[in-house]
Amino acid sequence: MKLASWNVNSLNVRLPHVVDWLTANQPDVLCLQETKQEDSKFPYEALRELGYHAVHIGQKTYNGVAIISRHPILNVQHNIPNFDDDQQRVIAADVNGIRIVCAYIPNGQAVDSDKYQYKMRWLSALNSWLKTELVQHPKLALLGDYNIAPEDRDCHDPVAWEGQILVSPQEREAFSRLTNLGLHDSFRLFDQPEKSFSWWDYRMMGFRRNLGMRIDHILVSDSLKPLCNAAYIDKAPRKLERPSDHTPVVLELNVD
Repeated sequence: MKLASWNVNSLNVRLPHVVDWLTANQPDVLCLQETKQEDSKFPYEALRELGYHAVHIGQKTYNGVAIISRHPILNVQHNIPNFDDDQQRVIAADVNGIRIVCAYIPNGQAVDSDKYQYKMRWLSALNSWLKTELVQHPKLALLGDYNIAPEDRDCHDPVAWEGQILVSPQEREAFSRLTNLGLHDSFRLFDQPEKSFSWWDYRMMGFRRNLGMRIDHILVSDSLKPLCNAAYIDKAPRKLERPSDHTPVVLELNVD
């Protein structure tokens, strides 16, 4: 079973890329973030023609998350329960016996901003909810754009970025609290090339110079960890014309 996550930074712009990637890679599940479109605009029919079910929660211009699956999608949950938020950032569902949680974690803007405080509150609410979800769903995967580079090796220049968003101690501590729930960074279960990143700024030839961050992750529960077979970052879509600034991250599981 192949799981993938991709912040597409506008599905209106990137739908041809998504269709081509689904056709070439045939994942069982693809989680999307930043669809930036209302539900009425979501391309359910185009995905159905490829053999995929889909659920989506979105809003105009900002945010938006989706789960696309070859398998039936059951027991869908929108957003974090008991957390008052008008931003569409979470969708969860049961897919082939696994609880799939697709999340677009807030960026935070700057560590001294109100948006950073919102990010930290959001992460705390996510953690509390996932603690309950893991009890109910031992086989759980949390996929998405976390907007957190958990270690220095996940940042192209940790000295230059020290203390900034994506790498601040508070954000990394929030990431650690997720792993302390019994979630595992699937990418780090395997030997990986140095300077492996999933996001590159559009500016300053960031991708060409590999000035990136690994901020897109697939965390898996204790029950799924022994089933992990391979994890990698597919940089090919970042090379396309008008690409997203993110690229897909992929996990292969020994699950039929």
